[in-house]
Amino acid sequence: MSIRISPSILAADFSNLQVELSKVENADLLHVDVMDGNYVPNISFGLPVIQAVRRVSSLPLDIHLMILRPDRFLVDFSSLQPEIITVHYEAVTHLQSTLQQIRELGSKAGVSLNPHTPLDGLQYILDDLDLILIMTVNPGFGGQTFIPAMLEKIRDCRRMIGTRSIELQVDGGVSLDNMPSLLAAGATNFVAGSAIFGADDPGQYIEKMRQTQRQG
Repeated sequence: MSIRISPSILAADFSNLQVELSKVENADLLHVDVMDGNYVPNISFGLPVIQAVRRVSSLPLDIHLMILRPDRFLVDFSSLQPEIITVHYEAVTHLQSTLQQIRELGSKAGVSLNPHTPLDGLQYILDDLDLILIMTVNPGFGGQTFIPAMLEKIRDCRRMIGTRSIELQVDGGVSLDNMPSLLAAGATNFVAGSAIFGADDPGQYIEKMRQTQRQG
């Protein structure tokens, strides 16, 4: 499976967002972290900002809802026609129903797991999933350091997925330094914020991330 790169716009310079997004046009997706200040200790942005992103970028949206009771807003976010909507395992009461609703609204359904959350709860809903996001830092802030213990979790998740066509996404401290290890563990979709937008040439950094798979 070919890898996909999803720059996290949380790390972009919002004073000049259109220019920032033009630097990552060679990415596969735009990762959009929506934070509510309740589920995670930070507030990011909502629909108006994402609508602005949609107007200035043609890249598919990868919307990551770090919010409590995301069911309340699925219709609103689906109006942006994102490729993926991901909800947190810990923030949803009836996960299978939520994933089904995401698909019915026209997006791929993803679930995200915090570092301390075991994989066990996913085994009965794998057929309802298009993407599993393993958080490799504690969610809420960009620029954190990758948690090494998550490599084993990624390997375990890859075994759980088996032959199913489910993307295995990683988010948190992802960079060229740990890409080889993440690829070897079975990750196929890479979210990077500070590493990409903090690079001298974000587009070139994305290409170097792709080359890691070819070199492997």
